[in-house]
Amino acid sequence: MSTNTIIVLVAFVIYMGMMILIGAMNSKNKNNEDYFLGGRGLSSWTAALSAQASDMSGWLLMGLPGAIYLAGSGEMWIAIGLLIGTVLNWMLVARRLRKYTIVANNSLTLPSFFENRFKDQKGVLKVVASIVIIVFFAVYTASAFSAGAKLFANVFGKGADDNVAYMTGLIVAAVVILVYTLLGGFKAVCYTDFIQGMLMLVAILAVPILAYFVTVQGDAGSVSNAVTQHGVADAAGFFSLTKNADGSAISWQSVVSGLGWGLGYFGMPHILVRFMAIKSDKEVKKSRVIAIVWVVLSLGAACLLGLIARGYLSETLTDKNSETVFIRCIQQLFDGNFVLIFVGGVFLCGILAAIMSTADSQLLVTASSVSEDMYKGVIKKDASEKSALLVGRIAVVVTAVVAFIIAIDPNSSVMKLVSDAWAGFGAAFGPVILLALFWKRFNLSGAVAGMITGFLTIIIWDYIPFFNIPVDGGDPITTIGQKTGVYSLVIGFALAAVVAVVVTLITKAPSKEITKEFEKVSKVEI
Repeated sequence: MSTNTIIVLVAFVIYMGMMILIGAMNSKNKNNEDYFLGGRGLSSWTAALSAQASDMSGWLLMGLPGAIYLAGSGEMWIAIGLLIGTVLNWMLVARRLRKYTIVANNSLTLPSFFENRFKDQKGVLKVVASIVIIVFFAVYTASAFSAGAKLFANVFGKGADDNVAYMTGLIVAAVVILVYTLLGGFKAVCYTDFIQGMLMLVAILAVPILAYFVTVQGDAGSVSNAVTQHGVADAAGFFSLTKNADGSAISWQSVVSGLGWGLGYFGMPHILVRFMAIKSDKEVKKSRVIAIVWVVLSLGAACLLGLIARGYLSETLTDKNSETVFIRCIQQLFDGNFVLIFVGGVFLCGILAAIMSTADSQLLVTASSVSEDMYKGVIKKDASEKSALLVGRIAVVVTAVVAFIIAIDPNSSVMKLVSDAWAGFGAAFGPVILLALFWKRFNLSGAVAGMITGFLTIIIWDYIPFFNIPVDGGDPITTIGQKTGVYSLVIGFALAAVVAVVVTLITKAPSKEITKEFEKVSKVEI
């Protein structure tokens, strides 16, 4: 192992040790509300950075810059959609969801909120919601584990083809995340997310700025000239929102699909649970501003990184290793003396921060769904707090194992895994959340129908093979999503919303108890 690698390894060990220490310091959880919602005591800064850090996983520093590096500014429609979605989620959902979950029998999880909101005595909606969470969080967590493994393979191994380094990274990432999530629960996750959110922001801002100045001071003289020298046929197209890197026009499917990512926010359990845990209405307003500023800066910097790196990096990346663009930039920028290499190691921890801040949140939400909703809500309603916490911790381990198995393939795409899980949650939960919060007439039948429709649409659109049509000599198109080029979330969200509304209108109106509770949310100050 080289001296440079040892220095970077020291930075990683210090960072991961800090995360485990925070978990140990917050290991005293009296009950499920403490473990899964931190006693509803999050401050504005912690809530905002925890929500956004858990949102922007490894794809922010790996998947998104990698996609832009290859295709150009046309991939930025995803970032624009996510920015719009973030703003609307904080403006429309955060405050009302927090209040409604308190009014609705102090709901601790999203499935329990659905049950309490519609007075679902049979627990049908809770079970359906829990299944959606378990299925798609296994995929989502796998994306984080895969990103962590790729980080280790490229920093401590020989690159993407080093299977031994990939597996080692996969094991290390999974174990560290498991340890501090099991120890501390929600508080530990949120406090570590706060630190990780700050580190992610510093890293993603610093690297593209430094790379830009190095690029313009080089022989090329400008980023535009530099990207041309590195194989971009049409530099103007590369920097245009309406064109591809080869100069061809961006399709309407790409624009609609990119903007459609914003719809996912309304159904993300690991983000929505942060809204539920904020201390007060006053803190929600502060959190909103902090979160939106963080997202504008981080998404903007990630997009710039992908564009600038195409002209800055001395090597040209391909489809196979484009997601390592941030890693390669850091390694090229911070090379030389001990201090520079160590700083580079700290910035590489920013990727680890992005990975860990999302995976821990996903594991915790899955645990809460299994413990609070499935075990205590359906299987054993008289279960003690101690046994429910134990079941929750077992669920964390089991979910991590499943995610680990999914992520074993070193060729798995971080962006693809995130895309699949994001669509699943957005389509299944997004329309139901919005209608539950803002439509008094919305009933249980409509909620169940909408949720199942959203879930099945994503499965059918993205996973069921219907076609076998090769394109340009490449792999055969097998799914509706691949054939149409339209992101499944857009279709799933729309169909789920329509079905939920139609079924609600043709079935019995909700009881007076439900409508009175709905009206109470608008009047109460909590």
